[in-house]
Amino acid sequence: MAASMVQRCLVAAVKVKCRTPVFTARRSLLSAAYTDTHVWEGMEKDPQNLALLANFMDSTYDKKLPVSSLTISRFVDNISSKEEVDQAEYYLYKFRHSPNCWYLRDWTVHSWVRQCIKYGVRDKALHTLSNKVQYGIFPDNFTFNLLIDCYIKDEDFKSAFAVVQEVMHQEAFDLASTQILSLYTVGGYLATKPTLSVAEGRALGAALLIMGLKQRDTIGMSAQLLGNTFIGEVEMQRGIHAVFRGAPLSWRRGYVGRALAVMEEVAADPGDAKLTTDVLDRLSEVLQDLSSASDSSGEESGEEEKDNKQSSVDEENEAERAKLPGYVGRFKEIRGQLETQGKVEPSSFQALVSALAARSLADSEGADLEDYQGRVRAWEAEKTQLVIREKEMRAKSEQERQERLAAKAAKAAAQQAYRV
Repeated sequence: MAASMVQRCLVAAVKVKCRTPVFTARRSLLSAAYTDTHVWEGMEKDPQNLALLANFMDSTYDKKLPVSSLTISRFVDNISSKEEVDQAEYYLYKFRHSPNCWYLRDWTVHSWVRQCIKYGVRDKALHTLSNKVQYGIFPDNFTFNLLIDCYIKDEDFKSAFAVVQEVMHQEAFDLASTQILSLYTVGGYLATKPTLSVAEGRALGAALLIMGLKQRDTIGMSAQLLGNTFIGEVEMQRGIHAVFRGAPLSWRRGYVGRALAVMEEVAADPGDAKLTTDVLDRLSEVLQDLSSASDSSGEESGEEEKDNKQSSVDEENEAERAKLPGYVGRFKEIRGQLETQGKVEPSSFQALVSALAARSLADSEGADLEDYQGRVRAWEAEKTQLVIREKEMRAKSEQERQERLAAKAAKAAAQQAYRV
């Protein structure tokens, strides 16, 4: 019996030991201080009955009148369950399609994302973010970071990249923390070897290119090269119109050529910047695939021709595709130069961005938190002013109503006296 107990203890110990790495892998990149809700929940609360608020908004909309930004803010702030998140989504949509749509407050957007995270329905936040035109959800960097980190924690890199895609659309890679989280997300997403649609390839390329332009080191230059590679593949397969649609990209042909220009720049740079092996291999694979598919590209472009204007555009696309053999030759030549100069980094892109996150993310959090605390104070002050203005308007409206009633009563009395 004693031996049996020892055996069970050993088995339990092995199980605990095996589970530890999984727990570590699920840790969020952001610190506990960054994700802590203390500052946000420390804002002065305005408790409301959501049923009464919903009834008020419904009756206001029925009267073809606008709902105030303060009302929708109160509704979102007082969410206390998953079901109420669904209700809030509906009213955010209604508010976006009302005359007051431009006045959705920044703190309401932040509160909406936090509530979705709190009640375990962050996909709702992602849905409204992906359909921002319909809901008016345009988060700041701090809010973006919180949502990205939640998906990274669960190793859901596909959803995390969907958030990064929205950061790209808003061109909001200004904060170092957002850049690091986004690069880490892209690295993790690519490591899953996803099958990318045209839209996903374009978005991935655009995000990498925009982030890569922010820095001139190995990660930045590799991101530029990889970004141009993804976009160049879309351009070669579908034409420049497919590149420009839905992404903040330049309407200039030759993204594969610009990828090679990045390689030439690194080769000519006397600094320490290198290009990772896996990124160079990716460009090599794309060039090979495009070269092997060049015979069928003519048929696809012929199907796309609809008028003379489209035909001329297709001719320009074909002219770019005709440069492929030259691109392949240039790639081999420049890669040889890079290898000779020792400017090919053996570590993978994912390994580099993981090391960057471990090394630099904590240093960037301090400025973010200080800025966030300042914005929370500004939000509180703005909300206080709105409440004061609301009370003044209600008092004025009540005074005008009383004056109208008094005037009506006086008029009725005068008429009664006249009849007598």
